[in-house]
This record gives sequence, C-alpha cells and structure tokens, in this order.
Amino acid sequence: MTFIPLWPQSVSDYSHQVDLLVIAFTVLIVALSAPVFILIVVFAVKYRRGRPADRKHSPNRNIPLEISWSVIPFVALVGFYVWSTELFATLRHAPADALQIDVVAKQWMWKFQHPQGQAEINELHVPAGEPVKLTMASQDVIHSLFIPALRIKQDVVPGRYTTSWFTADKPGTYRIACSQYCGSNHSEMTGSFVVMKPADYAKWLSQSSNDQTLAAEGAALFRSRGCSGCHDPASTVHAPSLVGLYGNPVPLQSGEVVIADDEYIRDSILLPQSQIAAGYQPIMPTFQNVLSEEDVLKIVAYIKSLQPGEATQ
Repeated sequence: MTFIPLWPQSVSDYSHQVDLLVIAFTVLIVALSAPVFILIVVFAVKYRRGRPADRKHSPNRNIPLEISWSVIPFVALVGFYVWSTELFATLRHAPADALQIDVVAKQWMWKFQHPQGQAEINELHVPAGEPVKLTMASQDVIHSLFIPALRIKQDVVPGRYTTSWFTADKPGTYRIACSQYCGSNHSEMTGSFVVMKPADYAKWLSQSSNDQTLAAEGAALFRSRGCSGCHDPASTVHAPSLVGLYGNPVPLQSGEVVIADDEYIRDSILLPQSQIAAGYQPIMPTFQNVLSEEDVLKIVAYIKSLQPGEATQ
C-alpha cells in the first residue's frame, strides 16, 4: 500500500495479511458505527425543539431486525477474533529450516549475528524468499524490535529469549526501530533491514569479515570457561552429556520433562539450580554476571551443533 505516504511498504505475505485485517476491521467498525452517528444527526434535526413531528412511540416492533443488528456484529467480531488469533499464532511457529539469526539488544543498538559468524550493528541483511528466525535477548532493559515493513514487533526482555520469524519477499532497504521506550536515547535505536536476492546475500556473507562461525566461537568459550572440564565425554565428573541434547526431552528431578530448547540451555548456564536434570547433583555454578548475553548465545549455538557422532572439544 503506497497510496498513503505514512503507511509503510509491505514486503511479506504476512504483512499483506495484516494490512488486509486492518482494512477489513476498519470497514466493519465504520459500517457498525456510521448508522448510529448518522441517525443521531437525523433525529436531532427532525425532532429538535419547536419542530412539528409525530413524537408517539411506534406501536409495532420489528423483532427480527432488532435481533439481526445484535447477532450480525457479534458473529463478525468473533470472526475477526479468530482471524487475528491465527495471524498471531503464525509468528510462534517458525519453519524448521528457517535461517537462525541471533539478536542482542542493548542501550542503544541492535547487534545481529548470522550462523556463519558475521555480525552487524544496526543492520540486518536477509535473503529474500527464505524464512528467517530471530532469537533475541537483551543485555540491559526491555527493548522491542519493530520492523514496520514486515508488520512484526517483538519485545526483547532481559533474562529470557524471545523469538519471531518472517519471510521477506521484496528486495530493498527498510527501517528498523525500537518500539519500547528504553532510555534517554531510545529514539536513536534504529537501523536498516536489508532484503537481498539469495545470490547477493551469499556474496555479502562471503565478503563480510569473520573467521569463525557462531558455533566455533561458542566452542572456544566452552573450553576457556571450563565447561568442557565437566561436560566432555572423557571427563570424570558426573555431568549430563550435551551431544544430541538440543531439541530432545530432558527428565528433571522434579518429575517434569522439558524440551532442551534455547531457553532451557540458557537457563541451565545462568540459572543451573532452576531445572536440575534427573540423576545429577546440583553442583554446577552459575555463569550469571560472568558471561554476557552474546557469550551465552555463542555457547548455545555450539551446544545446538553437537550431534551424535561429534564430541565436545
């Protein structure tokens, strides 16, 4: 929609659906409210003081008409509720093959890191036509990543991971903003969202300087911080194996079973006593205030890369 200058461009199928929902809902609200305001004006003129008019109540009532103007709006609003809920739920289920990009928000900048290790500040390059999943963490206060061209906005909260995903179809450069007031320079926390043709994106990756992948950087941290001393297969310490951990169920001492996703691994590093694996002692120290959110994201990427047949380094 470019006929309204203030209306941002739409670059994905999801954003088109959001626009359609907004327009349809606006039409519904106008259709429901316009007759009320029009009749207020008509009756105010017709029955104003001093004007001759028949002021007796009509003896006849149109019951079907009165029921219809209650039932039809109700059914229409329920339909919009289902429609908007379906759109909201779509953002919670990223495709399994989505490109994983980590996001760290801090006062006052966005840092994006690609799986191959390329990092960029206040710029996000993505390939057109491919699903992209963002895993976001904040190092200080609550931020909110807002990409108007995609019609997505997701809070980035300290102490937890939040995610969002999209498939941008139209190459170009668009705006990124923070929609959550996060301090005195909040208005400067902006950036560029660059959608590129897949070939151009591959070329950009190859030309971007970076020697190590995110998982390789995580492997180096895993060793330097002493994690391998307990979790290496050859270690004599009785600690859970991390090979093949990601995405699989983990029984806990509490009797619960959780899935080892990004959030579980992060909590196991920073809050190791919160979810203790069944059969193990609560002896792991916390790495809170030791590792930054960027370091944790790297270690999580490393643990995600450990598949059966590979060993911790």
